[in-house]
Amino acid sequence: MQKEIRLDPRPRGFHLVTDEVLRAFPELRSFRVGMMNLFMLHTSASLAINENADPAVRQDFESHFNKMVPEGEPYYRHLDEGTDDLPAHIKSSLLGCSLNIPIANGRPRLGTWQGIYLCEHRNHGGSRSVIATFNGE
Repeated sequence: MQKEIRLDPRPRGFHLVTDEVLRAFPELRSFRVGMMNLFMLHTSASLAINENADPAVRQDFESHFNKMVPEGEPYYRHLDEGTDDLPAHIKSSLLGCSLNIPIANGRPRLGTWQGIYLCEHRNHGGSRSVIATFNGE
């Protein structure tokens, strides 16, 4: 099964979207065992799995990535869409555009402290589309 959803627009940063993703895919409850692939249809945002409890982790991720991949570097050539655009592409490539998550008894088999992140790397990225593909029984 495959389905596309649009995630709500969010400001730049790392956002926990596990509940939003699960609400969009009620079909997941029918799978006893399987795999779910989430694929981001954008080049300036990414997906990740990490800490789902302490919001400071998401703030620290944003601070670290901004230091690691700063805006306004003089050697950047891709500047057509603003100073945040090329750094957003680099950050997206570092984190990746897809996740594979096991399914067990109708739920993603995430660890106790794991959640799905939308990593928005643009100042004003807008809503983001994700394709979910489910395989299993």
